[in-house]
Amino acid sequence: MIILGCETSCDETSVSFVKDGFDVLGVKTLSQIKTHEKYGGVVPEIASRIHVESIHHLLNDLVKETNISLKDIDYLAVTNTPGLIGALLVGVSFTNSLGYFLKKSVIPINHLEAHIYAAFMTNTDLPELPALALLVSGGHTMLIKVNKIGEYEILGTTLDDAVGEAFDKTAKLLGLPYPGGPVIDKLAKTGDPFSYQFPRALLKNKNNFDFSFSGLKTAVLYTIYGFDRKTKIELNETNIANICASFQKAAVDTLVQKTRQAIQYINAKSLIVCGGVAANSELKKEMLEAVKEFNIKAHIPPIKYCTDNATMVAGLAYHKIEQAEIAVKEVKSNCSL
Repeated sequence: MIILGCETSCDETSVSFVKDGFDVLGVKTLSQIKTHEKYGGVVPEIASRIHVESIHHLLNDLVKETNISLKDIDYLAVTNTPGLIGALLVGVSFTNSLGYFLKKSVIPINHLEAHIYAAFMTNTDLPELPALALLVSGGHTMLIKVNKIGEYEILGTTLDDAVGEAFDKTAKLLGLPYPGGPVIDKLAKTGDPFSYQFPRALLKNKNNFDFSFSGLKTAVLYTIYGFDRKTKIELNETNIANICASFQKAAVDTLVQKTRQAIQYINAKSLIVCGGVAANSELKKEMLEAVKEFNIKAHIPPIKYCTDNATMVAGLAYHKIEQAEIAVKEVKSNCSL
């Protein structure tokens, strides 16, 4: 079964052919990072316009590269929630139109569920269930119990900023380029993580799996500008590296501690770390170390599957069909979770 997946929930335009849920026949992805970099973040209107301009070209390139005719695909799948509403509408409208033309059904896919499925894409070393998923991105920070593909229980989520958003905003305070995550990760390697004592929120209650990163972000602000917002420290190379290292340690410590508590709480048989922030080197190192205490394995997708992509969308759609979920002729977009 060959499925064409489409992904346009934020600032990546992506199309992919996947066979039987695991066999990646081809993928084409266009990142908009360079476009949005000068604005310090994603501009929704610009993101939508680039999706409109590029998605059909990407599909044409995918067809040529794989030598797979659109007539040979069995289903289409598209991310329809959550995300930027304008961006979602582009992918949904494109896929609906293509499905109508090809007389093929369309599978609506939840973007967050697709990120969790990315850990299953290898099909060689699958997460043992029930698993605990830590989903970390620019828009979400969640702990989720995975009973099976398609069956989940949300244990906790962020009460304010997502961890990826905190990385981006901290980078902006330091005058660093967007996106902030990779830049902070790199600079933190040369800094002292104990230079500044930044807060770790909501760790006292072991049965509370919610997150809060707004206080951490504010602590960085006050460190740079002072409580009176008038005594800005010198942002030289050393100070920037030390703030990056201390901020990253506080964020990772919070994620690791909450994850350890949740593993114990649900008696998880494995750990999944997914989403764009899963590419962070310090987070990966600490999570791989943390699971040793519980004698379980951590499954972290390759970087190409951590960021937004259509491969995980098409792969998940296969299991939706196998589980007899209804494929539809027309999908509607929804920006909310």
